[in-house]
Amino acid sequence: MHRTTHVRPPVSVAVSVALGTVGLLLSAPTLLVAQPHAGHEEMQRRHRSSSAYIAALDNPERDAYQKPDEVIEALQLQPGERIADIGAGSGYFSVRLAEAVGDTGQVWAVDINPDMVLHMNRRLRDAGITNVRTVLAAPDDPLLPDASVDRFFICNVWHHVEDQAGYLALMRRMLRPGGQVVMVDFQKRDLPVGPRVGMKIAKADLLAQMESNDFQLAEEHDFLPYQYFLVFTVQ
Repeated sequence: MHRTTHVRPPVSVAVSVALGTVGLLLSAPTLLVAQPHAGHEEMQRRHRSSSAYIAALDNPERDAYQKPDEVIEALQLQPGERIADIGAGSGYFSVRLAEAVGDTGQVWAVDINPDMVLHMNRRLRDAGITNVRTVLAAPDDPLLPDASVDRFFICNVWHHVEDQAGYLALMRRMLRPGGQVVMVDFQKRDLPVGPRVGMKIAKADLLAQMESNDFQLAEEHDFLPYQYFLVFTVQ
């Protein structure tokens, strides 16, 4: 059993932060998703090799801490929903989201790396999955239509987005009324997986940033051992 906290009133966090410089460098090969902890040189090697990076993303050992099936269950997705998986990488979550929303739903698997998009296209074709559309996006724009998305799903990616305020403004435009932004990211402390501490965003800082950009915390799930799991709506 895990505990879910539902938050009704607006979040009030007395922290003033500027996260716009935390970032996705334009030279970075992809929006990053979870991977085993490694030294800087090893991280750089993985991202230079798309095949090695995909293998790291889809490593079965990841399931033990990422708990993908429990994450999908906690979202309580409904048939017909439209989900945008930002930084979809290998499609690790996209294929699970596609199953949850059913044939009448749609998943946009968004990434900035052509090799990842090509890999996902093959994976989706070979699996016969027809309700996922891959999107080769810009680092500062998911390139989705306005008022088209029920939920944005962003897992271990946000600290790589350079213009976070601008990205949030775009997501507000793209969300349907009542839509949500789901943020799953690593706690800002030493962990056996994920990026080094200096790259991470503390939960309190993310809460403050989201509130200052007109998003309100709606739910919090606490069953992931290394990550916070927050759900936001537009105020």
